[in-house]
Amino acid sequence: AVISGILIERAGYARYVKAVTLEKSCCCECSGEPSSETSVHKTRFANSLTFAFTLFRQVVPYLILGAAIGAFIYGFIPEELIVAVAGPDNPLAIPVAAVIGVPMYIRAETIIPISAVLLEKGMGIGAIMALIIGGAGASIPEVTLLASIFERRLVAAFVVTVLGVAILAGVLFQILASEGIILT
Repeated sequence: AVISGILIERAGYARYVKAVTLEKSCCCECSGEPSSETSVHKTRFANSLTFAFTLFRQVVPYLILGAAIGAFIYGFIPEELIVAVAGPDNPLAIPVAAVIGVPMYIRAETIIPISAVLLEKGMGIGAIMALIIGGAGASIPEVTLLASIFERRLVAAFVVTVLGVAILAGVLFQILASEGIILT
């Protein structure tokens, strides 16, 4: 990741950062009225609660979806299929898992139980690590947010970097597991 960052910087990708204007938000201090420390904290606390509740409402459907996917995999996907598609002996399992992780990732709270089910069903540890890293590094919400401040070329470089790191980490974990250094 660090090497990729250096290469992206040296290639001049900084020119693909969009001009973004930040709005300064005021909280009581700008109204011209004298404000007490207490009223400033109350306003900030109320704003924080509103933000937290809004974020919670946005995340809950995805958490339920992730839990449902895990339950579906656990109950309906045969172990033999997972081993054949994403087992430690399939050379394409790690890159495919890294790519699948991007749209599948929701939150760590959700992907970890799904990963535990997949490991139990026979998925290779390298593919699981690629799935987690690919999703955590380049999740759809994150890429969408980055697209608001980066041009497509820089977003693509970011996603390629994350997927490359996910694949390399997956290969490394698989090698370490096959050598008995990592227990699965």
